[in-house]
Amino acid sequence: MKLFIRKTPTEELLLTTGLQAGGAQRRLAEKNLYERFMYLVQHGMRNYRLSEDDSVSAYSDTILSVIDNVVGGRFEGRSSLKSYVFQIFMNKSVDLVRKKTTNRYTLYDNDVVDRLTRTLPDKARNIVQQLIDANEQSSLMAKIRELGEKCRQLLLLFEDGYTDKEIAVQMEYNSAEVVKTTRLRCLEKLREKMNSPKMKHD
Repeated sequence: MKLFIRKTPTEELLLTTGLQAGGAQRRLAEKNLYERFMYLVQHGMRNYRLSEDDSVSAYSDTILSVIDNVVGGRFEGRSSLKSYVFQIFMNKSVDLVRKKTTNRYTLYDNDVVDRLTRTLPDKARNIVQQLIDANEQSSLMAKIRELGEKCRQLLLLFEDGYTDKEIAVQMEYNSAEVVKTTRLRCLEKLREKMNSPKMKHD
């Protein structure tokens, strides 16, 4: 008599299938993914000598890229999800260091619009930078308004220095972690709008 043993799905498999499922299951997977590799922020600060803000930016950028690649079928599972996330984070961190050392990395600490671009993926950030260089910040703000009132308010509160916990209380979210994952989704939507063909005609 053969015994059939049901294999328990690994945490990484649960994350990838959750992201691909969509809906509430995807939102939960995004939250768990963000929390699962959060230790990389400290790794970026220690190993690449990034500031905390820069390391968080590289990490958020990494998570957005991973979500994109998993949902788009570009993550084929040839390596573990952990290795995949680490490789992308390492590339983002090295890119930040390179930009700083060649004086091509500019922060606009007094401008909400410019500071928002620091958490965007590379491709979207380049597009945003082009807008700024062309003095078209109003176009970017219009894109942010198109995200809806909740996303707009959340992003502006975050840029005004409110913590995730404070935003959760003010906007009546369940927790600070929900605020984090919601912010990631808002930035992902913004990036999609920046990449849309309509952008060329605005």
